[in-house]
Amino acid sequence: MASNRLFARRRDGRLEVRLNDAGRSVLRAVFSQVVAAERDTNHEWHLSLQSPINPGRDADDPVAVLARQVGTSTNAELALASVHEQFLTDVEAWAWLTSLQVALRSVAVSQGILSEERLAAAEDELRQQIATLQLLLVSLAECL
Repeated sequence: MASNRLFARRRDGRLEVRLNDAGRSVLRAVFSQVVAAERDTNHEWHLSLQSPINPGRDADDPVAVLARQVGTSTNAELALASVHEQFLTDVEAWAWLTSLQVALRSVAVSQGILSEERLAAAEDELRQQIATLQLLLVSLAECL
């Protein structure tokens, strides 16, 4: 990934992506995982994608569940399709942001990383993966 700012808002309103090939490969893998988890019921992230964000609000409302599922899938597909772009529109940047959020949540839930103690006890590779997702999320959110 780039050593300075990973994303920058330009004067013309577009969002510049300042990631090198390795950074884009990480994003491509993350977005591919979200798309795969949405389609494959055996994927380790599938259940975390299907669970309600707020169980009290939409657990019994199939229309709300369907709308959330369609939004997740559509955003991840758009993020994956635009992973090679040098400049993103606000819609594409939002798709990247929401897909990264879904990925971070899915990693945490599927690995049982629900507290700082659990994170500290996790393997180095998993901690690095979570830190990378957090860095990308924060960097992108700062530009939106």
